[in-house]
Amino acid sequence: MRIMGVSGLAGSGKSFVSELAAERGAMIISMGDIIREEAKKRGESTGQTAENLRKEHGQYIVAELTIKKIKKIIEDGFDSSIVVEGIRSPHEVELFKESFSDFIILSIFANQDIRFERIKARQREDDATNFDEFKIREDRELNFGIGDVVSLSDKIIVNESDLDSYCNEIREFLEEYNV
Repeated sequence: MRIMGVSGLAGSGKSFVSELAAERGAMIISMGDIIREEAKKRGESTGQTAENLRKEHGQYIVAELTIKKIKKIIEDGFDSSIVVEGIRSPHEVELFKESFSDFIILSIFANQDIRFERIKARQREDDATNFDEFKIREDRELNFGIGDVVSLSDKIIVNESDLDSYCNEIREFLEEYNV
């Protein structure tokens, strides 16, 4: 069993990593889903909730909730790999590494224009609809420390070419790291 984190800015291609890992039997836990669930409870936007949770409970809160969930899953007998999608801060990486000795992190990179076009195309409920909104979200995530997460990564994959090449690179990574 392997615990792996996936990081990258919005629209970089994190969900493809999760999809391919799931095909190999991994369980996917999205930190963004945890925030979206909490946002619904609070009646706030996901961006507001992400910031408010950290203000109220500290930089580690989303990671702490995710780790608690993973430990429960393992306790219940799940013994395949677990992929944590959406790690945003070096504080979160540190906490995962303290909690799981074999934790690895993969970062996905794509340039801003490519990512914005992908976001417009996917039309997820909390996605920006114009470039100014997109930039605000990006600045918020950069302020969380996502750039530092990239520097802590075990591997960085650049996702700016065709989908087949990107998927092949992910498959090679998953095989190499036994996810």
